[in-house]
Amino acid sequence: MVVGNYKVEMLDKTSNQYIPTVAGLGMHVDVKDPDGAVVMSRTYASEGRFTFTSHTAGEHVVCLFSNSSAWFGGAMLRVHLDIQIGEHANDYQQIATKDKLTELQLRVRQLIDQVEQITKEQNYQRNREERFRQTSESTNQRVLWWSIAQTLILLVTGFWQMRHLKSFFEAKKLV
Repeated sequence: MVVGNYKVEMLDKTSNQYIPTVAGLGMHVDVKDPDGAVVMSRTYASEGRFTFTSHTAGEHVVCLFSNSSAWFGGAMLRVHLDIQIGEHANDYQQIATKDKLTELQLRVRQLIDQVEQITKEQNYQRNREERFRQTSESTNQRVLWWSIAQTLILLVTGFWQMRHLKSFFEAKKLV
């Protein structure tokens, strides 16, 4: 689970400082997974929170853009963005009151969430290491074949030069 909190401020040209935005300004949030599929696409207010869960591991693209920037004639906006990932995104006090959990049960749930997050991170790192290893082996093999090709070209060129020079000296009767 990923939770994002954001706040938009607009530049006041007279004081040259950022101030809270006027009513009506909103932010459109698009989230895409590593495959390019849209995970979330919604319009929110100028300050708020968005939450999404993705089943695909990897780098996600979060795009925030103003839904009414034409009204301001190109006014500069500042966006404060705070993203929390994994078990850090859960509000355990809210979960405890909702599910009526004791302190021990709440702590067990936190530990279970942490273990799940560690397992996900290990699987991600394992996949990343496998991809890196495949890339390294492929590069290593290409370097090997390139060096073999260079060596063969060098040997053929040397052999050709020796035969050419030998026939040249024989033609000039220097040998």
